[in-house]
Amino acid sequence: MSLRAIDPTTGEAVASYKAFTNTEASAAVEAAHRAFESWQRTNFEERAEKLLAAARILRERKDEYAELMAREMGKPLAAGRGEAEKCAWVCEYYADHAESMLTPEPASTEARDSFVAFRPLGVVLAVMPWNFPFWQVFRFAAPALSAGNAGVLKHAPNVPGCAQAIEEVFREAGFPPDLFRNLPIEVEQVQAIIEHPRVRAVTLTGSTRAGRSVAAAAGTSLKPTVLELGGSDPYIVLADADVDAAAGICVESRLINSGQSCIAAKRFVVVEAVRERFEEAVVEKMRAARVGNPFDEGVDVGPMARADLRDALHAQVEKSIAAGARCLLGGNVPEGLGFFYPATVLTEVGPGMPAYKEELFGPVAAILPVADEEEAIRVANDNRYGLGAAVFTGDIDRGRRLASERLEAGCCFVNEFVRSDPRLPFGGIKDSGYGRELGLYGIRSFVNVKTVYVA
Repeated sequence: MSLRAIDPTTGEAVASYKAFTNTEASAAVEAAHRAFESWQRTNFEERAEKLLAAARILRERKDEYAELMAREMGKPLAAGRGEAEKCAWVCEYYADHAESMLTPEPASTEARDSFVAFRPLGVVLAVMPWNFPFWQVFRFAAPALSAGNAGVLKHAPNVPGCAQAIEEVFREAGFPPDLFRNLPIEVEQVQAIIEHPRVRAVTLTGSTRAGRSVAAAAGTSLKPTVLELGGSDPYIVLADADVDAAAGICVESRLINSGQSCIAAKRFVVVEAVRERFEEAVVEKMRAARVGNPFDEGVDVGPMARADLRDALHAQVEKSIAAGARCLLGGNVPEGLGFFYPATVLTEVGPGMPAYKEELFGPVAAILPVADEEEAIRVANDNRYGLGAAVFTGDIDRGRRLASERLEAGCCFVNEFVRSDPRLPFGGIKDSGYGRELGLYGIRSFVNVKTVYVA
């Protein structure tokens, strides 16, 4: 068996990696457990030293990693460099804060001493996607390793080079050689790894369907999970918003990673009073986005990662138009090599259309007109996903209230696009999953919250 990397710019195979057998994968898990047994006894100063070394490697080699991402999944070079920098940031963040986040907390009881300790669980299995092939991994690994855990990675099969490079970062940074292992395995082999007695927890970023499957397998084995799944983030634009600024932020979010982001803006819920101005601004900004070879500097939108993803997106666009949506820009598959799709704008999107109810994973903006604020909230929440949401308004108190009290999502932003940040918990509700990564809650996702009572 082998895992092949396909260059989405040309459609040609660029590399092949031998897949592990079940025996090899099991042996890697056992090795990670042995490394964990000593790693859990290291102090936070030593762990921080290794994380800072990983951060230095990521920054020094960001050009190399950006080229690898461009070659395997089509990410424009500038975005790839930024991703490597963000991975360095999360390593530095937990190097600075892990100890204080996991310091035992005293509890007031009648005992001589009682407190809550936070101890690592062991080997954490990460099942990760291709769209942010470095960041998604470091988002879990930096807090997990700094808490004293070990990690094994089942990465997406189309980014095998990225997976191997990440293992090498940790090894070269001085972590124990087997503490973080890449498992080049097929999807069919994942359940056996979940069931492996040395695996103590599972984290997955991916589709809702994949999340259900992993959650079921982990639940049978009574292992905790964190699931960060799909999203169809609504961005509400109210009548008192700065329309041009809102349009710029919405387009920037929609085109992050060529539109292939779980927390990209997906549904623009716009009150009728400013709908025409918003449409004009969005079309202008989407038209200005440069689509092209991700190795060319200045490209905003590269190819989609796989042909099947491009075809599925186009089918959603066509079905939405057939159901009554109006296409203001794009909407056609270009001729030539690669898995490209143009920046596309749909308006008059309503119930029953794929652009209304489904996640559009590509550079397609869907505008959903509404009459007023109340309808905007109803439409924004009328979706099975609940990862991120944003509201644009000139009244900050109004925005704060809607974000904190009315929008059904795990991450709600006001006058800005939704993003992950090492300092803040990240995750969703409903079909977008459960649990949190990053921040205080992220590092405590995979620890034993242990009560200690001394009479």
